[in-house]
Amino acid sequence: MKYYVNAAANAGGDGSKANPFNKIQQAADIAVAGDEVIVAPGIYRENVNPKHAGKEGAPIVYRSEKKLGAHITGAEVLKDWKKVEGSVYTARVPNSIFGKYNPYKTLVSGDWFIAYFIAHTGDVYLNGKSMYEVQSLDEVKAAAPSEAAWDTDFSRFKWYAEQDKKADETVFYANFLGKDPNKENVEISVRRNCFYPQKEGIGYITLSGFEVSQAATQWAPPTAYQEGMIGPHWSKGWIIEDCEVYESKCSGISLGKYKQPNNDNKWLKTKYKDGTQTERDCICQAQVEGWNKENIGSHIVRRCNIHDCGQTGIVGHLGGIFSLIEDNHIHHINNKQNLAGAEIGGIKMHAAIDCIYRRNHIHHCTRGIWLDWQAQGTRVTQNFFHDNCPPRRPGKNIIAEVAEDLFIEVSHGPTLVDNNIFLSPRALKLATQGVACVHNIIAGSFTAVGRGCNNGAPTRPSPRYTPYHMIHRTEVAGFMTILHGDCKFYNNIFIQQPICTEFAARMLDNAHNDWDDSNFVVGTKPYNNYPTFEEWDAQFKGYCGMGSQTTDRYYSELPVWAEGNVYLNGAVPMMKEKPGYVDSKTEVTIGYEEKGGKIKLKTNLYDLIEKGDIPAKAVKGKLMKTEDIPPAFEPEENYENPDGTPITFDTDFFGTKRAGNKVLAGPFAEPGDAKNSLF
Repeated sequence: MKYYVNAAANAGGDGSKANPFNKIQQAADIAVAGDEVIVAPGIYRENVNPKHAGKEGAPIVYRSEKKLGAHITGAEVLKDWKKVEGSVYTARVPNSIFGKYNPYKTLVSGDWFIAYFIAHTGDVYLNGKSMYEVQSLDEVKAAAPSEAAWDTDFSRFKWYAEQDKKADETVFYANFLGKDPNKENVEISVRRNCFYPQKEGIGYITLSGFEVSQAATQWAPPTAYQEGMIGPHWSKGWIIEDCEVYESKCSGISLGKYKQPNNDNKWLKTKYKDGTQTERDCICQAQVEGWNKENIGSHIVRRCNIHDCGQTGIVGHLGGIFSLIEDNHIHHINNKQNLAGAEIGGIKMHAAIDCIYRRNHIHHCTRGIWLDWQAQGTRVTQNFFHDNCPPRRPGKNIIAEVAEDLFIEVSHGPTLVDNNIFLSPRALKLATQGVACVHNIIAGSFTAVGRGCNNGAPTRPSPRYTPYHMIHRTEVAGFMTILHGDCKFYNNIFIQQPICTEFAARMLDNAHNDWDDSNFVVGTKPYNNYPTFEEWDAQFKGYCGMGSQTTDRYYSELPVWAEGNVYLNGAVPMMKEKPGYVDSKTEVTIGYEEKGGKIKLKTNLYDLIEKGDIPAKAVKGKLMKTEDIPPAFEPEENYENPDGTPITFDTDFFGTKRAGNKVLAGPFAEPGDAKNSLF
């Protein structure tokens, strides 16, 4: 059955092509498995709540008739602004328009949220872009720029809201800096979500080709009910494709956790149990309550443009298992810097079990991808990362968090990172173990190696025990602290880039922080003191584990493997690395450029190889296969496909096949491939 929706239609339609509905919700109330809802171009100011699930092989498809023509928004236009003074105006709305959820009475809050700034879940938008909330009318009038914001100039556009309890109205004040709000498009967020089932288990839904924006979403930590503007809400088999998703207060798309009333933000509410312990409780409870491959996850998010969200572009815990995130453009996340906490990134996922992140372009985010806990069977491949760090402004202090392209935290692996390009000053934060990096260009440093895995108690041991799982399943196989090491580096190209003075100073300030060493030397050098496999194995010679003899064997750092890597521009290998190629004399440049809508790598590296300044034989490596990489230690799982089949690393960044007899280090099969458009 096909249903048609057109915002311009009269009320009372029957959903036929000749007499369409004028609200998407009207179709969402009746569409069932196998049905298609076709939505005409227009603005749909509603929170669509799909009432029925599709089935495997027969999803319910919601399709914009014209790609990005149908716009679902959580905002309403706010008119009748009256001047207060200068460029400051005021306007009022009756609180009845918000229903049971008033975003201007609701503060952003939750576990791991750092409430250094009072923020409401609502926002005020000028021509589609959110302005900056402040705490008083005086601050609105002052219009002072935020040094933490990435867009300093626009940060002067301020707003403030207060409640007139007697009139039961929300009163807004805003500084439009010379613009007339009665002539511009000024909106306020009214709805909490845009396309989100209110019940769990509404699976097998496809959302295709929509513009989705401006919802008043709440902070989404892993211990809470995680919401987004769009999301499957604890179900299976969603496809979100070809959408533009932007200006969510917190998260754009949630593949995350259902609500556990007994655990929801428990750390925030009681403080008796540490947040890490409540997280373990959430995982075990979910396992009893149906968290498995048969019921949950296996979602696809593809070809979406996700940008300008306050917390994350994509968030998830438990609910995103076995998912595929591919061909997305994720950028400008958390750039306002008005939200802070341990749940921020272009993508922030806990329990990314057997998830694949491939061919995504991720940039200008406060952190690119953050894989936190249970990154088991996870693969990050063929992605391009850059500028995932605060703006480097010569002569100015860097206030924003110094972040990185990829953060893998307290996981036991296997986490596979292959055929990517990392160009931010900090490439990988590795407070973890069980990671294999194969065929990447890494032009940023490794940080937090050997640290960042405790809870920070000042005088008592506070290690974080995290779960590992049965192979390719969700059942918990055990819990263990992070021993560090168990990392493998093959056929990567490491390139040291210049670090600006302000950036280096900010990082050095953090050098002795237990959570982050702020190393900015590129290469595997942070693993200098880790054992080789032979050294580690020698501890167990002649020891059968009998008796009560105490030993450090089971708590020492795990071995690290490195082979076939190339180090350029002063990048430094670990001391025990097998012979690769090190060249600190030849000047290698690397960056990117955008021309005609195409992104290209801008580097002299491959010209130097073709001219022989860097010997071609020096950058040749071995064709790697799953069998060549030692399995992740704790789960005893191979670096393999989600279906258990082995991987041969014969496919490069572009999908081009590598010839077995001339394998180049780095993500390209041939030097000339580096001149192709990346996107």
